[in-house]
Amino acid sequence: MAALKSCSVCLRESALQLPRHNSGDSYKRRNAKWRAPQAAIIPNFHLPMRSFEVKNRTSSEDIKSLRLITAIKTPYLPDGRFDLEAYDALVNMQISDGAEAVIVGGTTGEGQLMSWDEHIMLIGHTVNCFGGSIKVIGNTGSNSTREAIHATEQGFAVGMHAALHINPYYGKTSLDGLVSHFDSVISMGPTIIYNVPSRTGQDIPPKVIHRVAQSANLAGVKECVGNDRIAQYTDNGIVVWSGNDDQCHDARWSHGATGVISVTSNLIPGLMRKLMFGGKNPSLNSKIMPLVDWLFQEPNPIALNTALAQLGVVRPVFRLPYVPLPLAKRIEFVNLVREIGREYFVGEKDVKVLDDDDFILVGRY
Repeated sequence: MAALKSCSVCLRESALQLPRHNSGDSYKRRNAKWRAPQAAIIPNFHLPMRSFEVKNRTSSEDIKSLRLITAIKTPYLPDGRFDLEAYDALVNMQISDGAEAVIVGGTTGEGQLMSWDEHIMLIGHTVNCFGGSIKVIGNTGSNSTREAIHATEQGFAVGMHAALHINPYYGKTSLDGLVSHFDSVISMGPTIIYNVPSRTGQDIPPKVIHRVAQSANLAGVKECVGNDRIAQYTDNGIVVWSGNDDQCHDARWSHGATGVISVTSNLIPGLMRKLMFGGKNPSLNSKIMPLVDWLFQEPNPIALNTALAQLGVVRPVFRLPYVPLPLAKRIEFVNLVREIGREYFVGEKDVKVLDDDDFILVGRY
């Protein structure tokens, strides 16, 4: 009881000590002018990859010289998990036929259908197995700056040589917002900015790129708007890769592009290397153009996934919402392979016209 009385006395004394505001103070608060808070961006000082002393770190100059970069396909097992055996074989084919780098988990690799755990695991796996033979560029972009920062930090931590970053899609932002988004991730390492308005719904104009280019970590731009835009950059000393396989020959040899980030090179890496390294070759470009047109008749990577399955390089497994091309288009692909020459395509099996029942569509993975 004595303890309780003591506590009650303490509480009463504490209450007596509370500050009291007179009516004059209340009047002043009610009539004070409201001042807007000043916007501020908090630097990401916690990010360990801000250090310029990370062992064996790749410089942006190492990325700028790459001419043939393959946006690599991600194969699946029948239950929808990654088929790493098929993936490793496909990457080895790229290396042996002259690709200099791969984009891991990009649009073609279906990063949009991966969890971040899967995504970072695949980047780390690629670095571990092939990082000494080919540059590994991880797609760690997001429409959420927070996610892009976290994924990029993890990607560099597992050894990727560069990051690929798209502009925020769907929930679009202002041009100043684009600059702030890219500035938030570019400090961590070499970065390629990816401009594809057909997918994001928003163009990244040159004035944004020129502002971001103040960072030494900007390796360059993957540009899908067209060759006139590419020339705008190359005339100002900014490295550009064509993001359009149907325009990459002219982009490389007539508009100053360094090379291409290619979907088609999944299938014919040797010919795509020749197209990027061998000088102007309109006859070769014309030879492969029917294949390029076939690959992009439906949104990528639908046709590519179908083609690699028909070549026997990957299992015919699709993660929904992607589904294979219809039978008539699969027959067209067999004819294209025969016209171009089976020896130029990846894999060693005969190309086949697969039946509808051969494909597995996975909705939960």
